[in-house]
Amino acid sequence: MIIITGASGQLGRLVIQKLLASVPATDIVGTVRNPERATDLAELGIQVRHGDYNRPETWPAALEGASQVLLISSSEVGAERAKQHQAVIDAAGAAGTVRRLFYTGILGNDTTTMRLAADHQATELILRESGLDYTVLRNGFYTDVYTAQLPHVLRAGVIVGSADPGSRLATAARAEFAEAAAAALLTDSPQRYYELSGDTTWSLPELAGEYTRQTGTQVVYRQVSPEEHRAGLLQAGLPEPAAEILVDVDAGIDRGELSRQDGSLSTLIGHRTAPLADVVAAAVAALKASSPS
Repeated sequence: MIIITGASGQLGRLVIQKLLASVPATDIVGTVRNPERATDLAELGIQVRHGDYNRPETWPAALEGASQVLLISSSEVGAERAKQHQAVIDAAGAAGTVRRLFYTGILGNDTTTMRLAADHQATELILRESGLDYTVLRNGFYTDVYTAQLPHVLRAGVIVGSADPGSRLATAARAEFAEAAAAALLTDSPQRYYELSGDTTWSLPELAGEYTRQTGTQVVYRQVSPEEHRAGLLQAGLPEPAAEILVDVDAGIDRGELSRQDGSLSTLIGHRTAPLADVVAAAVAALKASSPS
């Protein structure tokens, strides 16, 4: 039995969709914080169980009978995140049936200095000390994180950040990372670590240019100082910790920490990752479909 945590999230739903192409629905369990909000998953034929990262006592029952567990990292970045993960890892170890636990980490976990990585580094330490067989899917950034901002960017005509215009990212679509997770779960002898990133790199000015080309609306990239970047994020309503992390991410981009490539993602999924233009095209199509005619 394969158990997917955080199954009602964007990545979890996509992993389940990928698995269903090869695995009977009865062999898949999705754990969610609010089962009543996951009726669409139950309608797919999978079993939905209650598993709450903030309630450690829910995990023994949630993981009962699991042979494999995909621990999708909690979205609550901060000091409690590793503790949330540890509750799942401890329950998996106590279950006695889990052959391997898979965890979605961050690209270049051993070498990155981004603040965003601290929780993942702590979780990998917990895994090493757990006694479980495990695999870490060290995911790079999702291109979708950027294209999700398309409506705002088109209204403003500008992408604002503190990363150098020449710095590059090796992102991939969220669906491709989901495909990789499903492939790893179905692999007979998965690796201990996968460094997963896109096959092509791009810069923020190139993203702005792609928006311009595909929408006809002029978009430019404007680099500001880290201080200005932080102030703008706070003015936009982001909590201070989130603003600090985003500014730090741009510093990480400048250090090349999100441009690492070794082809592991395309090898695992069996095809090259989508270029930036294709992911932007999908975002533009989705925006048009959701806009009043």
